[in-house]
Amino acid sequence: MTQETVAPTSDAVLDREEMISRDELEALQLTRLQHTVAYAYDRVPLYKRKFDEHGVHPTDLRELSDLGKFPFTTKEDLRLEYPFGMFAVPQHEVARIHASSGTTGRATVVGYTKKDLADWAKLVARSLRASGVRPGMKVHNAYGYGLFTGGMGAHAGAEALGCTVIPISGGQTERQITLIQDFKPDAILATPTYLLTIADAMMKQGIDPASTSLKFAVLGAEPWTEEMRHELEVMMNIKACDIYGLSEVMGPGVAGEAVETQDGSHIWEDHFRPEIIDAFDPTVVLGDGEPGELVFTSLTKEALPIIRYRTKDLTRLLPGTARPAHRRMGRITGRSDDMIILRGVNLFPSQIEEIALRIPELSPHFQLELTRPEGQRMDQLTVKIERRESVTIEGVASAAKVLQQQIKIHVGSSCTVDVVEPGSLERSNGKLRRIYDMRPKA
Repeated sequence: MTQETVAPTSDAVLDREEMISRDELEALQLTRLQHTVAYAYDRVPLYKRKFDEHGVHPTDLRELSDLGKFPFTTKEDLRLEYPFGMFAVPQHEVARIHASSGTTGRATVVGYTKKDLADWAKLVARSLRASGVRPGMKVHNAYGYGLFTGGMGAHAGAEALGCTVIPISGGQTERQITLIQDFKPDAILATPTYLLTIADAMMKQGIDPASTSLKFAVLGAEPWTEEMRHELEVMMNIKACDIYGLSEVMGPGVAGEAVETQDGSHIWEDHFRPEIIDAFDPTVVLGDGEPGELVFTSLTKEALPIIRYRTKDLTRLLPGTARPAHRRMGRITGRSDDMIILRGVNLFPSQIEEIALRIPELSPHFQLELTRPEGQRMDQLTVKIERRESVTIEGVASAAKVLQQQIKIHVGSSCTVDVVEPGSLERSNGKLRRIYDMRPKA
């Protein structure tokens, strides 16, 4: 089945801020940035303390480049201020609270005023519209609901766009398939690996994933590659676009990808000021096009203004295309805290995905196991990856050898490859865990 031609966004009514010039946008950023820095200093004790210790004052911000004088905010700052120390408004003005899972430590808590929620919904709607979703479409929302920002953030944005929302949340994959067949949605919102899980489950039931009503997928909450996009688009006969966000900055909708270009997510710079820093020397602010760690400052948030938040996401800033004034994010290559240093070589799970999806015998389902055998000083990496259903035993051995060789060539590290049976690795209903570190703790 051939994918139908997708109409460009010229058939949609854009926000005024999507169409302004870069000069107008930067003037707006400066005005909003000056307000936000002063607002955070006056209302959030952490910021007053950090600015004072750093020897800077909000009046020092006279131009956009002056933002580099101010200290960073980290996830640890939010954890130390748990639960509500980062809030800039009284409790009665907080309309909603979200929080991280806290699986790697104390949860980070974020709050929203009514205006924050309205701005959030508008930006998610803007992102969905850029990705091809239109008013009147039915939208199947498979992001998790609850304290995680994905489900409710995507839901509010789809409603604000004028869509009919099917709020199924994550999990219950068989029911997801039933509702997709019965309700015939036009678009699906999910993590890329969970959409792959749904497609795999359809094939096991004898359903062709390309035969559904779905035309668009807006996918986020985890890094994914162009190879994964191609896999999903061919398998499901859809157009798949990225949506980016994180709870500490807002949630989904900080940036969104345009369906007509599919060349990276445009950051909505009327609400967020991005920077790229050297992940290993954060005092170095890098120029556009240079890869590094993404940093965000909010420009309009009331309940939880955030100044120079270190996301740990590794990417680069590129000129705008479909929205010329708003810069794009390159594909996220990984997180600085997900980087594996294996015998002196830096390695990210996305690199393995990119290589594996070029080998026809192998599926996108894989896990990385790090071990240090007893009596040895060198760490060992095992790539566990599922074979495709149609692959023979001979094909498995050949594919494992090719993957091992390609990782050595393109990443520079030796590893063991263990090709396992289809469906044997853990599936994801939300963010996928790729790395299993089983090395003895120091």
